[in-house]
Amino acid sequence: MKTIGFVGLGSMGLPMAVNLGRAGFAVTGFDLRAEARAALEAAGGQSAGALADAFSGRDAAVLMVVNAAQAEDILFAQAALTHLSPGSTVILMATCPPAAVAALAVRVEAAGHALVDAPVSGGVVGAEAGSLTIMAAARRPVFDAVKPALDAMGSKVVFMGEEPGQGATAKAVNQLLCGAHLAIAAEGLSLAEKLGVDPERMLDIVSGSAASSWMLKDRGPRMLESDPRVTSAIDIFVKDLGIVLEAGRDAKAALPMAAIAHQLFLSVSGRGLGALDDSQVIAAYRALQGRDAS
Repeated sequence: MKTIGFVGLGSMGLPMAVNLGRAGFAVTGFDLRAEARAALEAAGGQSAGALADAFSGRDAAVLMVVNAAQAEDILFAQAALTHLSPGSTVILMATCPPAAVAALAVRVEAAGHALVDAPVSGGVVGAEAGSLTIMAAARRPVFDAVKPALDAMGSKVVFMGEEPGQGATAKAVNQLLCGAHLAIAAEGLSLAEKLGVDPERMLDIVSGSAASSWMLKDRGPRMLESDPRVTSAIDIFVKDLGIVLEAGRDAKAALPMAAIAHQLFLSVSGRGLGALDDSQVIAAYRALQGRDAS
């Protein structure tokens, strides 16, 4: 596999496409935003002026899109799949419901192609560093064929099984923990603020104690900033925790912590703040405590 079409040149997709190019793959990227296409070209990549051009004759296509519905629209409603080389592979790296991924795989395989279910974890920082964790599910020969490309984007590539949807399931569990850790970190720091404890000192204490988590150490400093850089938006966790709850519902598994975390992110989004960095879930607690009436 040498030629790759890459759709979705956002804050994560762009550096992922660049890393593929640095690893020796011929990458042609597409995004609806002209500035994103220009950024890929500035980084040494090649951009396509139309979706079909990104797929045309490629050995594989990476979809780093918002959700399963967008992937389905690209592949079938816009017929991009028909432009891939015969027997090529679709690598779906978005966070999607497991059942939706499995259904997409059936349609992709019926069209004579393969689908790799390969969601990622690690955020913008991991995408830029090529250190993403990638949870991949596909027929073993297909996984083996695409693994060099996955290795170019991630430092930890885990084979989850041969059935598409297994990668999405692993991502759902990951996002449950990330969302809950992030929400409880915000709860702790907001309590420190409410009680008049210096939040920066409190963050320093808990970041180096048994109370620490990766989410606390990464997002905690931004919780205390007035206008932090957006590395992952509030609305991403509204979506992802919704997927977690959907998976739990389908399995008849009670997920009370995920449900509470989802409501907190949803409350911030409902105030028109969904585009803010996800660290700003702390705004939910400040509002509940009467310290933020906006």
